[in-house]
Amino acid sequence: MSPPPPPPPPPAASTTTKSPAASSSSSSLPPLPLSSIAAAAASSSNMLNYLWIPLLIALSKELSASANAQPDGISLLLPRATDAFATVPRCPAPDPSLNFRPVIGIVSHPGDGASGRLNNATDASYIAASYVKFVESAGARVIPLIYNEPPEILYKKLNLVNGVIFTGGWAKDGLYFDVVESIFKNVLAKNDARDRFPLLAICLGFELLTMIVSEDKNILEEFSASDQASTLQFMNDIDINGTMFQRFPPVLLKKLSTECLVMQNHRYGISPEKFQKNKKLCSFFKILTTSADENNEVYVSTVQANRYPVTAVQWHPEKNAFEWGLSRIPHSEEAIQVTQHVANFFVREARMSMNRPPVREVLDNLIYNYSPTYCGKAGRGFDEVYIFMNGHHKL
Repeated sequence: MSPPPPPPPPPAASTTTKSPAASSSSSSLPPLPLSSIAAAAASSSNMLNYLWIPLLIALSKELSASANAQPDGISLLLPRATDAFATVPRCPAPDPSLNFRPVIGIVSHPGDGASGRLNNATDASYIAASYVKFVESAGARVIPLIYNEPPEILYKKLNLVNGVIFTGGWAKDGLYFDVVESIFKNVLAKNDARDRFPLLAICLGFELLTMIVSEDKNILEEFSASDQASTLQFMNDIDINGTMFQRFPPVLLKKLSTECLVMQNHRYGISPEKFQKNKKLCSFFKILTTSADENNEVYVSTVQANRYPVTAVQWHPEKNAFEWGLSRIPHSEEAIQVTQHVANFFVREARMSMNRPPVREVLDNLIYNYSPTYCGKAGRGFDEVYIFMNGHHKL
């Protein structure tokens, strides 16, 4: 039995024979089989290759014309592969009027920060490490201003810094009071000489400035605000421009008045009524906020000097982010934002200082030359402290 004949070969791709139905309207065309579509695509591939070339040339000309089109008065620079980074600066030059390496002086406080549990020497003084971290978090470094070291050394260090912090504590008389008062007057003198030199006074620092400015050492009143988180109530119609609150987001400003985002830890303060009756205080400071203690007694909690970059807070902005020993310190995200905004404000002010001390002298006196002592187990609220002995660091 002979095999069946082979199927006829497929038509060549180059055939040009038309179907009789090709001249009829498209609506009468029957559906084409897939094999016919593939054959048609193959037959037109060479033609498409020729069509793409002029199309790409036309598109290239259009893009070139669009790139060269410039509005009147505007010069548009397009970087080339060879000079993209040579013709256009990658970063603007820093503002020469600002100091981008600011240094802050923090005044030490009598004692060891742990009621003698770490060192009970009568000439010991300390700085809580949280104040140092607070400053560093905003891009500055710290030089300790040891309150009982020889005056010539203390004031030499004061000339190495771009701002000062008075910390919390308890000392309100004796050598410590005298040194704080002297440094405060020095700060005012620097500003009067047109050198922007900020001061941030925290808790005890607030109380000392109240006493110094009012010239009344008995002006403070007792309040029950130990280990207490609180709100800040802004004064009516207060203008926060130029104050530490200027760059706070509106949502955070609102929460400051409705949520307990700041830490209070003090027994003394001053009521708004007593503050406003003192002409010296009112002429020097404006009240920004008040707070209430556990008995709902209201006291002044934030003030800003009218003519100087001097801010005083009865609360502790440094504790939210850097202290853990007290049970009521707020650690929420919003509370940490408060810490950061206050630190940023203060260091921003310090960058305006014109003081440019010798680099070597700064390095020799930075707090990096010292080591902090962990006192979270032995202290009364501080996690770490720097302890100094009569002007010398205690290792």
